[in-house]
Amino acid sequence: MQKIKNIIFDYGNVIFEINFKNAQFALEQLGISNVAGFFDHKSHNNIFDDFETGTLTPNQFRDGIRKEAGNNLISDEQIDAAWNSLLIGVPPGIHELLLKVKEKYRTFLLSNNNEIHYLWIMDYLKREFKMESIDHLFEKAYFSQQMYLRKPNVEIFEQVIRENNLVPAETLFIDDSPQHIEGAKKAGLNALLMTAHPQHLENFLQENHII
Repeated sequence: MQKIKNIIFDYGNVIFEINFKNAQFALEQLGISNVAGFFDHKSHNNIFDDFETGTLTPNQFRDGIRKEAGNNLISDEQIDAAWNSLLIGVPPGIHELLLKVKEKYRTFLLSNNNEIHYLWIMDYLKREFKMESIDHLFEKAYFSQQMYLRKPNVEIFEQVIRENNLVPAETLFIDDSPQHIEGAKKAGLNALLMTAHPQHLENFLQENHII
C-alpha cells in the first residue's frame, strides 16, 4: 500500500485474542436466558454499548447483569469473572510486530473497551509481559470508554483523524467487525477486515502489502 502513511488498529481479535462464546457460556451460567441475543459479536443489549461509552459505571453494569439474570445475589466477583472470560491474551511476537510496523507508519489503537476489561488487560500485560501500558506500541491509544464514543459511530473515527491531523485517504483502519469497517469508510478511511486469528497478524499485513 504505497499511499498509506498511518494505520489505526483495533485491539480485540486483531492484536488481543478474545472469545465471545466463552462470555456467552459464562453469562448463561449466571442465569441469563437467550444469551446469544443478549451478547454477541455483531449485536448485543444496549447495556454493553452504554458500558463501552462510559455511560454506565462498573457497578451500574453489574446491576444490569443481575437484573437480566433475575438474581440480585450474584456477586461482583462472579460477574467480573464471567465478563472477563472472553479475554484470552496476546499471541507471542505481536508486540514486537507492532513496534516494527511503527517504524514505517504512524500507528494508533482504537478499541471499544470498558473499565472492567481495561483493568484486567492492563494487569495481564504487566503480569505476562512486564508492560506498564501499551503507550510505547502506538503513537496514541484510544479507548471508547475514555472517549464516550464507540465504533462504528463515525464521530469516533473523525476524532482520531482530527486530533492527529491525519489524511483519511492516507490512513488504513484494521478491524475484525464488518460494522466497524463500514463506520471507518464513512469517515473516508481505507479499511481492511481481518478474519484471521491474531497470531496471523503478520501474515495478514504481508498479504496486504503493508509490511
